[in-house]
Amino acid sequence: MPELTAERPSATLSEEALLEMYWYMLLSRRTDERAWVMHRQGKIPFHISAIGHEATQVAAAYAINRGVDYVHPYYRDLTLVMAIGVTPFDFMMSLYGKKGELSSGARQMPSHFGAKHLNIISGSSPVATQVPQAAGLAFAIKYRLSQGLQSPDDTSQPRLALTCLGEGSTSQGEWHEGMNWAGVHNLPFICLVQNNFYAISVPLEGQMAVSSVADRAAAYGVHGISVDGTDVLAVYDAMKEAADRAYSGEGATLVEARCYRMTPHSSDDDDRTYRSREEVEEWKKKDPLVLFQKRLLKEGVLTKKLIEEYEAKAKAEVDDAQQRAEAAPWPKPEEALGDVFAPLEEA
Repeated sequence: MPELTAERPSATLSEEALLEMYWYMLLSRRTDERAWVMHRQGKIPFHISAIGHEATQVAAAYAINRGVDYVHPYYRDLTLVMAIGVTPFDFMMSLYGKKGELSSGARQMPSHFGAKHLNIISGSSPVATQVPQAAGLAFAIKYRLSQGLQSPDDTSQPRLALTCLGEGSTSQGEWHEGMNWAGVHNLPFICLVQNNFYAISVPLEGQMAVSSVADRAAAYGVHGISVDGTDVLAVYDAMKEAADRAYSGEGATLVEARCYRMTPHSSDDDDRTYRSREEVEEWKKKDPLVLFQKRLLKEGVLTKKLIEEYEAKAKAEVDDAQQRAEAAPWPKPEEALGDVFAPLEEA
């Protein structure tokens, strides 16, 4: 990892913030690993993993105004939403589809994250649909600012919209439409593409004729940044630049974070059919959790004793989340026929 300098935004991160970022990466990883075990035990029907993406996602969360700015995540954003406030219990409830599940009341598949109180916008299964929707949120922010309905310095209000997707989703028309809209209207918008080099089984070169997603930014008139997605601090710097541009009215940013999906695409995928074990093992040497742990140990921010305490705490929290979710009641079948939309408020 590059050394911290006064010129880098990450140099201003406090030890408390760095430890929090490490904690959320660890908690997400242990929750994710438990979900794989649960699936293999036949307890849940489906899981899609964030392992390998944790550095990118936690850095993105800490670069924005968490819980206030709009976040329109995609299905692999477990670490991102956890760093904003979604708990392992919330996630376990979605894996089981139990009554009262946070994102959709057990109506959606797991990993279709949504939390109104955290300004996390619920997505849907068709990929890239979140991009024009997030651009629309950014347009609403700009409109409110132009009408004097909110101040650009009011941190109690959303001042940008962040959305995420994989590089394969940039082949969808919705992505191009959303990016074009963001460029034309100079929106407070960040599109974070988590480039893990495989669109399910299709490698990067089968998806695009350019080597970097960020190269496409100029075509839409937006700023483009490509960054090592396994380096927490490098991603934070890139995302902080993007957030500051949005807050100051400088427009949209396309951030490409190059990371690696260390697991199959989902629990329904066999990645041995399209990539070698040697490739996967080589990338595991850049495990973002391990890299960040080593960095914090070197800087004296983290100690081996604290690592042991965090591991014990994470295991206890994940154990509790699973046990509570398993004990929670199932929705009644007739609840599937209930209202989809929130009830109209009385005039």
